[in-house]
Amino acid sequence: MTNSQDIARYRANLQGEVDSITLYNAMAEAESRPQLADVYRRLSKVEEKHASFWEGKIRDAGGVVNPRTATTRTHIKVWLAKFFGPGLVLPMIASAEQADRGMYDHQPESSRTGMPMDERSHARILQAMLDTAPQGMEGSSLARLEGRHRTIGGNALRAAVLGANDGLLSNLSLVMGVAGAAL
Repeated sequence: MTNSQDIARYRANLQGEVDSITLYNAMAEAESRPQLADVYRRLSKVEEKHASFWEGKIRDAGGVVNPRTATTRTHIKVWLAKFFGPGLVLPMIASAEQADRGMYDHQPESSRTGMPMDERSHARILQAMLDTAPQGMEGSSLARLEGRHRTIGGNALRAAVLGANDGLLSNLSLVMGVAGAAL
């Protein structure tokens, strides 16, 4: 039996998905590299499926689905992405996806859907994009990761993240060694 708390949770889930759709579409428009823009568009499409799911749940529970409108916070992030580039907003998005990666794990309505897996996947993809930004990971590599990660168990993504971490650790070790020697 659905109660008002369930409907409120469905609405909160829907709002999160609407904000993600808006933000990913803006990131795709602002991104100058077509391969990375395609990754953002794919993420947006997945979030669109999630939004439709929650809209259906609201309707099934007898609630009214309000028109989709992004929050003010999301509009500010969109503005930042348009004027300063997606690189400025990417850390905020990656952090939010990391925080939300398990949000559907304990919601019974989403247990038999792919939504929990999708959210964890988005967190990994955005973290890989963020971690490899200094090395300039090619957009085509990320597009391949995003497109195939479900079928190969995430091995390509894991390799990309570990490779990026190795590169960051090597550079950090070199800098720390030079700084220590200078003292």
